[in-house]
Amino acid sequence: MLVSNEMKTRIIQAMTAARENFGGSDAKFANSLSINASQLSRIMRGDWEKVLSDEKWITIARVLGVGMDSEKKWNTANTPVFQFINAQLEKCQEESMSALLCDMSDIGKTYAAQYYQRTHKNVVYIDCSQVKSKQRLIRKIAKSFGVGSTSKYDDVYEDLVFYLKQLPTPLIILDEAGDLHYEAFLEIKALWNATERACGYYMMGADGLRQKIHRAIDNKKVGYTEIFSRFGRRYVQCVPTNADDREKFLNATAMSIIKANCKEGTDTMQILRGSRDEQGVPSLRRINKELSKLG
Repeated sequence: MLVSNEMKTRIIQAMTAARENFGGSDAKFANSLSINASQLSRIMRGDWEKVLSDEKWITIARVLGVGMDSEKKWNTANTPVFQFINAQLEKCQEESMSALLCDMSDIGKTYAAQYYQRTHKNVVYIDCSQVKSKQRLIRKIAKSFGVGSTSKYDDVYEDLVFYLKQLPTPLIILDEAGDLHYEAFLEIKALWNATERACGYYMMGADGLRQKIHRAIDNKKVGYTEIFSRFGRRYVQCVPTNADDREKFLNATAMSIIKANCKEGTDTMQILRGSRDEQGVPSLRRINKELSKLG
């Protein structure tokens, strides 16, 4: 697959934005993108002809979340979910705290977390469903911070711990944490112990994560009580539990997204009705589908 110049331009724009919020050196930033510092320097100077292979451009696009086509860019809506998660992440980062969010799926948790990561220094976002094992998880965290991730595992872990202690207020966001293997959960506990008061952690998931932790604690599985303790001994959530309040909350969230992404004069109520699932709950995925129809 050939990467067009238009695509490379969009990747470079994403690289420039990402570099502004990367707290480490140019060398570490380059390492996080799987390139070397001299290649990064040339690209940032505008000299990107024949510097990277198409395969490497695609890798950088994947790491930075740049789509391979000029897809519609969605405007960020200041929804109740967005506000709640942003405030939680700020507190965890500024005070090197930990929190555990278990809430409904398809309400914008991932979008809010990824937006925060893109706009704040020394923050990494990890999709745990893609790195379920202990080794893949720690190597992914290390790579995201620009720390060497391909050497012996013990060295990668120790280098990561050392680097996190040097950074000002780093934050690790662990999304889809319910997908992690048991050994990976234990390694999170170990990493938390090694970086206590030096790094913030924010673990996110849906009801499956809550059930997994509860079941493990009830079965006295080693490590889970300690993990729960380190994440505050409680689950936080932004969606109200009362049925009426929950409906109002979800409708307000959906309407905020619709209004931020539709043209003036659009029948927003029609889009809201078309975005509801079988239970009558607005679905963000259906909202995107309805909005895409508008062109």
